[in-house]
Amino acid sequence: MALYIKSDAEVAGMRIAGRIVASVLKRVAEVVVPGITLKELEAVCIDYIRSAGGVPTFLGYRGFPAGVCISVNDEVVHGIPDSRVLNDGDIVKVDVGVTKDGLIADGARTFFVGRVEPAVVQLVRVTEAAFYEGLKFCRAGFRVGDISAAIQRYVEAQGYSVVRELHGHGVGVELHEEPTIPNFGKPGSGRRLEKNMTLAIEPMVNMGGPAVRTLKNGWTVVTADGKPSAHYENTVLVTDDEPEILTGVVEPV
Repeated sequence: MALYIKSDAEVAGMRIAGRIVASVLKRVAEVVVPGITLKELEAVCIDYIRSAGGVPTFLGYRGFPAGVCISVNDEVVHGIPDSRVLNDGDIVKVDVGVTKDGLIADGARTFFVGRVEPAVVQLVRVTEAAFYEGLKFCRAGFRVGDISAAIQRYVEAQGYSVVRELHGHGVGVELHEEPTIPNFGKPGSGRRLEKNMTLAIEPMVNMGGPAVRTLKNGWTVVTADGKPSAHYENTVLVTDDEPEILTGVVEPV
């Protein structure tokens, strides 16, 4: 993978792609109810992306057979939408990549389906909060390990575990760029961050142990112990000051 420091024009383009991602995720929150199928959720996402002039980045990427990743309960990431029906009490992770005029933004949320057990709600809340712990270090001069360590420290202090086989990454010109951003690590280690780097920060947090395995479809990653997992992701612009969440603004594109 290559590392790209984005020009101001590329950052402007990524803001547009990021707004589409944010709008898609907002639309998912409006329709994710018991009884909807994963394929129906995928259709909602793809229709919105295309109506906004974007392209679903994941479709065909390295052979991935769907336009978005949809993962349920113990599925961590890379779930393939199918005819399964979501039930009351499920959690569902929707991961969306959008390419707009050659530039890419990437984001994910974990949604509640109906009434979810309080312990699982807490897992999802901790996962989102872990993202913001990492975000504190998305500034020029810090290192990748500062982000990673902040996420790990927070998650493990809450009694959960971070997935180690999967990680965040640079994004923008390509879907996966350098640097790799693990959700665990040591402060002060790894590549130093520079202004106009664009990073996909994505804690993947397990209720039980950190071990995962991949299903026979070659894509879907699940927890080894069958316990729930949550995912929260945004594309972030590194600056000399406050980082900018490019997939956090919902407004007309």
